[in-house]
Amino acid sequence: MAATSPLTHRPPSSGRAALMALGLCVLLSALGGSIATVTLPSLAQGFSQPVAAVQWVVVAYLLALTTLVVGAGRLSDLWGRRRLLLTGTGLFLLASLLCAAAPDLWGLVAARALQGAGAAVMMAVSMALIGDVIPSGRTGRAMGLMGTLSAVGTASGPSLGGLLIQAWGWPPVFVAVAAVAAVVWGLVALSVPADRRTATARPPFDGRSMALLVVMLTGYALAMTGAGEMGLALRGGFLAIAVVFAGLVLWSLRRSPSPLIRLDLLGDPALRGSLLAGFLVSAVMMATLVAGPFYLTQGVGLTAAQVGLAMSSGPVMSALSAGPAGRLADRFGADRVTRWGLAGMVAGCAALAVQAGSGGWAGYVLALLVLTPGYALFQTANNTGVMRGRATDQRGVVSGLLNLSRNLGLVTGASAMGAVFLWGAGGAVTSAAAAASGLRVAFGLALGLVAVALLLVRGTGKSALPADDPALQ
Repeated sequence: MAATSPLTHRPPSSGRAALMALGLCVLLSALGGSIATVTLPSLAQGFSQPVAAVQWVVVAYLLALTTLVVGAGRLSDLWGRRRLLLTGTGLFLLASLLCAAAPDLWGLVAARALQGAGAAVMMAVSMALIGDVIPSGRTGRAMGLMGTLSAVGTASGPSLGGLLIQAWGWPPVFVAVAAVAAVVWGLVALSVPADRRTATARPPFDGRSMALLVVMLTGYALAMTGAGEMGLALRGGFLAIAVVFAGLVLWSLRRSPSPLIRLDLLGDPALRGSLLAGFLVSAVMMATLVAGPFYLTQGVGLTAAQVGLAMSSGPVMSALSAGPAGRLADRFGADRVTRWGLAGMVAGCAALAVQAGSGGWAGYVLALLVLTPGYALFQTANNTGVMRGRATDQRGVVSGLLNLSRNLGLVTGASAMGAVFLWGAGGAVTSAAAAASGLRVAFGLALGLVAVALLLVRGTGKSALPADDPALQ
């Protein structure tokens, strides 16, 4: 019989308070990433550094978050989720203060990497803890709340950061983030139940595989982002490093007595299909961020402020859709709602491609309002299906894999979809016709990628791996 959850005998209000604390951890992680983007011009001026250098303030955070999220999830499986979540939130708080006090650009970059490490813990552990604080039948609603708060954090970061910079400069941006982190740390300490103690010996952490995985993911992320305007040859070198170390990671996992990622997890067709679909869908959503501004300025003729308003409609709709998506997943089943979401994304991609050049700003926004609810449905239901009933000692690493697939999709989409847009525009966005052509090509490809994701989730059945949730047995 499965072990009793720590919250089995806790009142429902305690579960709701814990869920809100976990959701705020996700919001804080998203806020930490998005709020720094508006500081780049001020940092370039204040530190007398080129734009290529200050971009590392954003890249360092994303690199740490991407490379450490799987390891953070596995650590939570081994050492206790509440304990690790408090440590990660405390690290994020400390790093935010170090960011505000940074004496130079590279001190700030180092502090941002620490901040990203804390965010990796919060992202992985918060999702893994849902199974401990919420009944299985309400997992979808919990994932919907996570999606809503993540979208709120992403959408509010630039506007909040802009107001603070205009009033007091860039250091208060990180002081404000630290203040939010302090509140979240307190809520976690008060509402998340203590880790359950077991009499069994704790397996060792697979540090060798973790180190190899960090090198692999760093190489891939640098190859995709091209941080610092690195040349094509250097990016190719980083990609080669990623390929070599991918082989070393598999070698290490096979030989470890307590692997970072169990190979039967990677071999499970349902999990593998969900991760690949998440990767493709995230790459598609990144196309709206890299191609949209160019199309709206050059193809439609909007001002920068108008572009920002049009682009914000997507995150707002995503935030509004995530909650209902969770309730639908609980009522109709995660598999079915996942397919509904992908079908909506197919329609949204088709609409963006068809309206290019003739729909104006209204056509673009209406198509975006079809695409983003589909994404919210997919993301919420896909996460629900993967995490619901997952064995307790694997929830952390599976949560880390879900977050990793999303982050790698965003990193890949920023590079690949941007390149496809420029290729479709003839190499440069020099006219309205070129911008429309680029958008048609980019979202024609995006439609194909979402169709592949739909085939992936339709072609996989239930997970072949055992669950330990009594509600599912």
